[in-house]
Amino acid sequence: MIVGQVTGSLWATRKDNKLNGLTFLVVKPLSNHDEPVQRDYFVAADNAGAGIGDTVLVTTGSAARASFTNSDIPVDAVIVGIVDSIEVSHD
Repeated sequence: MIVGQVTGSLWATRKDNKLNGLTFLVVKPLSNHDEPVQRDYFVAADNAGAGIGDTVLVTTGSAARASFTNSDIPVDAVIVGIVDSIEVSHD
């Protein structure tokens, strides 16, 4: 899973019919210190009601579809949670 910050929204009027009704958000992955890492932004379908500025938990790959009742939806990144806090031990 990836922890990231929602930085924007994406709208697509022409898309696969299976994507109708989904909300798409632009996510920037975070490092262990809540700072952006050097990975690119990516788009994730939102299944948690996230908004711009939220820190989110994203699942990717084939496991991403498991959070939907219809596993035939063509997505490879899904926001499955909104993060309240992160605690990391620096040993």
